[in-house]
Amino acid sequence: MPIDPGAIGTELPELTVDVERGRLRFFAKAIGESDPVYADVEAAKAAGHRDLPVPPTFFFCLEMERPADHPNLVELLGIDIRHVLHGEQGFTYHAPVHAGDRLTLRTKITDVYSKKGGALEFVVRSTEITRSGELVAELTNSLVVRNPEAAK
Repeated sequence: MPIDPGAIGTELPELTVDVERGRLRFFAKAIGESDPVYADVEAAKAAGHRDLPVPPTFFFCLEMERPADHPNLVELLGIDIRHVLHGEQGFTYHAPVHAGDRLTLRTKITDVYSKKGGALEFVVRSTEITRSGELVAELTNSLVVRNPEAAK
């Protein structure tokens, strides 16, 4: 079943998350980041940070923090998860973020379109991340949904 373009403008429930040192260290290690500013508080402070800074691309994981009672994008649009691919991710950074910060994520569906006669559908969502009302980052994410019925 095609994804309804009427979903454009739909907002997911707001999400608030706390940035924790342990999680930042784990993420930095997982992406192969070896700069000590991402793991050692003293190294971070010596480099001019007030605490461990958020490693590049870390914001992508925050979107996965939604509680079980929050609808996720796949459920909201009735998409079969077996047909979903992560298509694209973009980041725009406005201010540094550190361990101890509390962030608010506001996500909205900004586009829905198809290609190949509907065999591939795309859902684009944009997320604003703020700290105490200040915009610190913007994320753009595209999901690709394979529609096997349209591919026939």
